Amino acid sequence: MPYISFFKISKQQVVYISQSKAQKVWLKKLSGYQFLNLNLFTTFVSALLTISRISEPVRKGTEDMETAGNVVVKCWDNHRSLDQKTIDLKRKLVDLNALKQDVESRKKAELHPRKKLKSQVDVWLGNVERINDEIQNLEQRVAESISISRGFFMKDVLKKIQEVEELLQQGKFDQGLVVNDLTWIGQALSTTNLVGKAAENCMEEIWTCLMDDDIRRIGVWGMGGLGKTTIMKIINNRLSKMTEKFNIVIWITVSKEMNISKIQNGILRAIGEELREDEDETIRAGKLFEWLNEKGRYVLILDDLWDKLSLEEVGIPKPSNGSKLVVTTRMLDVCRYLGCREIRMPNLPKQDAWSLFLEKVGKDVLNYPGLLPIVESVVEQCAGLPLAIVTVASSMKGITNVHEWRNARNELSKRVRGVTGLDEKVLQQLQFSYDHLECERVQQCFLCCALYPEDCYIYEYDLINLWIAEGLVEEMDSQQAELDQGFTILNKLKNNCLLENGENVGAVKLHDLVRDMVLRITRPRFLVRAGLQLKEIPHVQEWTEDLEKVSLMSNYGLRIPSQMSPPKCQMLTTLLLSDCRIRSIPDCFFEQMKGLKVLDLSQNNFRILPSSISNLEALTLLSVRGCDYLKKLPSFSKLEALKKLDLLGSKIKNLPHGMDRLVNLNYLHLWVEEVPSGILSKFSCLRDLGLSSAFVRGEEIGELKKLEFFEGSFFDLNELNTFVQALKSRGQQLIRYNVAVDIKNFYRFCESDKYIELSCSHPICRNGVKFPSDLQRLRINYGIVDFPEEEVFFPWFIPMQNGKFSFLKEIVIFKCEKIKKLFTCSWVQSNLPNLEELTVLECHQMEEIIASEMEFVEEERMGGSNSNTIPLTLPKLRILDLDLLPGLKSICAANRVMVCDSIEEIGIFNCSKLQRIPLYLPLLDDGQPSPPPSLKAIFISSKKQLRSVEWDHPNAKSVLGPILKSDDFLEPCKSDSEFDYGSDPESDYDSFLESDTDSDPESHYDSLPELDANSDLESDASLPNDG
Repeated sequence: MPYISFFKISKQQVVYISQSKAQKVWLKKLSGYQFLNLNLFTTFVSALLTISRISEPVRKGTEDMETAGNVVVKCWDNHRSLDQKTIDLKRKLVDLNALKQDVESRKKAELHPRKKLKSQVDVWLGNVERINDEIQNLEQRVAESISISRGFFMKDVLKKIQEVEELLQQGKFDQGLVVNDLTWIGQALSTTNLVGKAAENCMEEIWTCLMDDDIRRIGVWGMGGLGKTTIMKIINNRLSKMTEKFNIVIWITVSKEMNISKIQNGILRAIGEELREDEDETIRAGKLFEWLNEKGRYVLILDDLWDKLSLEEVGIPKPSNGSKLVVTTRMLDVCRYLGCREIRMPNLPKQDAWSLFLEKVGKDVLNYPGLLPIVESVVEQCAGLPLAIVTVASSMKGITNVHEWRNARNELSKRVRGVTGLDEKVLQQLQFSYDHLECERVQQCFLCCALYPEDCYIYEYDLINLWIAEGLVEEMDSQQAELDQGFTILNKLKNNCLLENGENVGAVKLHDLVRDMVLRITRPRFLVRAGLQLKEIPHVQEWTEDLEKVSLMSNYGLRIPSQMSPPKCQMLTTLLLSDCRIRSIPDCFFEQMKGLKVLDLSQNNFRILPSSISNLEALTLLSVRGCDYLKKLPSFSKLEALKKLDLLGSKIKNLPHGMDRLVNLNYLHLWVEEVPSGILSKFSCLRDLGLSSAFVRGEEIGELKKLEFFEGSFFDLNELNTFVQALKSRGQQLIRYNVAVDIKNFYRFCESDKYIELSCSHPICRNGVKFPSDLQRLRINYGIVDFPEEEVFFPWFIPMQNGKFSFLKEIVIFKCEKIKKLFTCSWVQSNLPNLEELTVLECHQMEEIIASEMEFVEEERMGGSNSNTIPLTLPKLRILDLDLLPGLKSICAANRVMVCDSIEEIGIFNCSKLQRIPLYLPLLDDGQPSPPPSLKAIFISSKKQLRSVEWDHPNAKSVLGPILKSDDFLEPCKSDSEFDYGSDPESDYDSFLESDTDSDPESHYDSLPELDANSDLESDASLPNDG
C-alpha cells in the first residue's frame, strides 16, 4: 500500500510520498509544470492535504490519490490565472461604481415630491452596494490565503465578474428611474392660524362645497388682506391627505401679472410633466388638457387671480367626475365669468378685530383708560381687515403716549377720507405702518424688498448684502457688525409685519398688497419687472433719466438687442439683471450709467463682459457669480471704488487687468487658476475672501488684518502653519473659515463654520501641524506620507495641550492607509470635550480607534490588559460611524468602556474583525442595563457580526434589540455538514470547487494531524524534481 509520512520543517507542513503507483500518478498529473524550489512544491502538496478532508483520508488508496491529483492540478491552473481575473473584476467594478454615481445623479434630478424611485432601481442600488461589500470581502480572503490555495477562489471571482456584468446591463434604466407616487396627491404648505369665528365659518362653507359632487367651481372673493390665501392653504393641506377622494391637489399662485405660460408651467410641475418652452401655446394647452383628464379627480386651486381667465387657453378641462376648480380673487366679476359658486370672505367682526389688535399691540394699552376710546377708533379705521390691523397694531406696539395715539388716529382718518376703492384704502392703511418706521434708513431698506419678484422668497443674507452695497447700512469696522445691523433692521420690519417669514429657513417674503404699496411709493423712481418671464429688455424709452433702481431679475431667456441705444440713466444706482441667462450685452450698454453703484449680473450666459463697465467709477458691487461661460473681463483699473467683487463660478483663468488698483475691496470671491504672489496683500481692507481654485500663501493671508471670513487652499502644512501662527499673533480669530490643504478646486460653504480639510501627499513630521484653537470640524483624507505606523496618529501628529480643541465638534478620517491607531485615551479626554461626530472610513490598516497608553506602549511585554473597567467619557458624542475598516479589532482598549450620554447613532459597517462594542449602558434599579436615553439606532452591516459582537453586559442584546439594525450584505457561510460526500470522489471535489461558499480554505489546515517534529527529511531524490 502507498503511504504518506508527515514531518515539520520551519513550521510548514510538507508531504513525502514514497516511490509507488501513487507517486507515478502524481508525476503524470504534474507533467508540464515546473517548480522553482522545494518550498513551492511542498506548499503545492499541502494544498492537496487541505482538500483531502473532503473525501476519505488519502491513505484510502491510489484511486483517491489520482482524483486528488486532478483537483490539485485544477487548483494550480486557477492559481496561475487568478490575478488576471481579479484585475478584470476590479475594472468592471470601477465601471459599475461609475454607473452607480450617474444613477445617483439622475435620481436627484428626477426625484420630486410627486415621484418615487422605481422598485427595480432601489433593488439595483442595493445590489451594487452588496456586490461592493462581497468583492471587498473576497479580495481580503484571497489576499490572506497562501500560494496555491488561492485557486479555490477562482469560482467565486468568475461568479462576481458575471454578477457585475449583469448589474452593468441592468443599470441603464433607459425608461427613467422614477414613477408617479400614487400616495402623494399634493404639496403641504406653511400657513398660520385663522382669526375669528367668521373666518372659520367661511372655511367650512368652502369645505362643504368641495365635498359636494354637484359643485365643481368655487370662487372665494374679497378685498386683499382678508385671509383668503390663508384659508385656502389650510384647505390645501387637508385635501392633500384625502387620497380616497381626490387623485391630485394642485396649487398655483397666479398674481397680478397673469401669464398663460406661467400658469401652464406651474400645473405641469405639479403633475410631473414637461413641455418645451418654445412650443406653441395652443399645442401646450392641448397636451395639458389631456394630462389633466388622465389624472382623474383633481382639485386645482388658482390663488390670487386678478383677471378673467380662459380655461381653454390654459388647457384646464371643465371640472367633471368629481374634479374641482377653486379660485381666490378680489373681483366678484372673475368668479362670475368662471361660473363659480361665490363665497365672500368677510371682514373681521368688531370683537374679533379688537382681539387681534390687542394681541399685536400688547395689552398694556388697557392699563391707560384714557387711551381706550382712541385705540378703539384706530381699530375702527382698519375696517376689519386683518392685514391692516396687524400692521397698524405692530407699528404702535409699546406706545402709551396719548398724543402719539391721537396723531395716529388723525393720520389714518385723513388717509382714508376721500379715497375711493377698497384696495386703495387698504394701501393707505398699510402706508401708515411704513410712515411710522423709525428712520429713513429703515424705510429705504424696506423699499428694496420690492425689487424681488412677486410671491418669491427672499433670502435674508442676499437682502442684507444688497442693503450694505446700497450704503443703507451704516459702514462699520467689521463685516459681521454690518450684518448684525442688517439683521436688526430686518427684525424691525418683521415686527412691524411688513415682512413675513418664508417657507424656507432664512428667507422672508412680502405680502402682495404690501408689495403693491411699496411699488406705489417708489413709482416712478423704480422700474421693477422681476420674474415676469420677459423675453426682451424694456424699451429704451422706459429707461427714464430719473430712474434710481431697475430690477429685471429672474426673466429666464431675457434678450438685450445688439442695436439698442445705451439707456440714459445718470441717476441710476442699482441694476439687477441676475438669473436671466442673458447671452450677450452690447458693449456700450453701460455708457450712460455713470452713477451706477450696484450691478448684479450673476447667473447669466454671456462670454464677455462689456467694456463699458470699465468706466463705472462709482461702482461698489459687481457680481458675475455663476456665469459659467464668462471667459473675458475688461480692465478694472478705474473701478477703485469697488468694495465687493464676486467672480465665483466663471471660466476666468487669470485676474483681470488693473486688479491691483482695487484697494478698497472688502469682499473678494474668485475662481481663477493662479494668483500672482503678493497681489492679495494689496487688498488690506479685505474682510471676506473666497479663493479655492488656486493655492494661496499662508503669509499673505495672515497679512490681511481685517479678514473675518476666509475660504481657500494651501499647498502644504507649512503654509497652513504659517497662516495659523499669523492668526495667533494678531490676537483675533476669524469668524468663519473653510480651509483645505493640498486640495485644489475646494468649495464648501457653511454658515458659522470653522472647517479644515487635509489631504497630505507631502511628508509630515511629529507635531507637524498647527490648528486654530476654535476649529469646529476637521477632515483628513487619503495618504499620510512618512507616518511611522507604530505611532498613535493624533498624539504624534498634533501636540498635546489641554483644551486645545475645545470647540471641535466633528472629525472625519478617510482613506488614511498607514494609520493603525487614531487616538490615545488621555489625548481624547484632554482635547475633545465637545466632540459630537466621529467618522472613520476606508482605513484598511486601522486596528484601534482609541488606544490605551499603557496597552500601546507595553502590550507585548504585559501580554494582556487590566480587568478593571475604566470609563472613557465622551459627553457630547452623538454619532459614531465606522465603515470599511477590515483590520479594526477594537474601538477602545479592552479595559475601557465608553460613556456617551448624548449618543444618538452608532454605525459599524464592514468591520469584520471587530468583536466588541464598548458602550456603557446605564443600569436600572433592578440591575438591568438600559440604552442611553438619546440613542436611536445601532447599525451593523451583517447579521453574522450582529450575532457575534460582544457587549459588556450579558443582557445588552435583548435590551438593545429594538434599535439594533443590520443588512445581510454577505450570504451566511455554509457549514461542513451541508456538503454531501457521495461515492464519486471526483464529483464531490468538483461540487466543492463550484460551491458558493465563503469559508476560508486555509482554515482546513486546522484539521491536519500533529506532525513529528523530530522526523528527518529523506533525500531530495525521493521527491519530484523541482527543476
